[in-house]
Amino acid sequence: MLKALVGQGQINGEKVILAKPQTYMNLSGEAVGMLLSWFKLTASDLLIIYDDLDLPPGKLRLRAGGGSGGHKGVQSIIQVIGTEHFPRVRVGIGRPPEPDFETVSYVLSRFGNDEAKAIEEALDLAREAVICAVRDGIERAMNLYNRR
Repeated sequence: MLKALVGQGQINGEKVILAKPQTYMNLSGEAVGMLLSWFKLTASDLLIIYDDLDLPPGKLRLRAGGGSGGHKGVQSIIQVIGTEHFPRVRVGIGRPPEPDFETVSYVLSRFGNDEAKAIEEALDLAREAVICAVRDGIERAMNLYNRR
């Protein structure tokens, strides 16, 4: 119905909904749009977390809004909800090692040991950043976590 796996909880007394779209990545906006409607939320209530080829493996970047940067899942969300003004957490996965390596194959492949360790550390940091963003706002989270 919502095209997503959904869980609910609290961070410092603030109700949070964690959702993992079950659509193809390029259609993530369908799930996000349904979730916003179902829970009566706005784009400013979102915090989208996604992988980013343009950041080195394990690098984290938070943004208060902006374009898709070529990420088709983010572009889908922007198209469906009608705005690019929503906070997001970008987790770097790096680019394929060879210029002619197919991006889809790279994104769906397993990480090497070094990359896996960097990604695991970044996900732990992303968890902290999300808690900070919910508790203290995206600007505070950006100030703390974009420096690393």
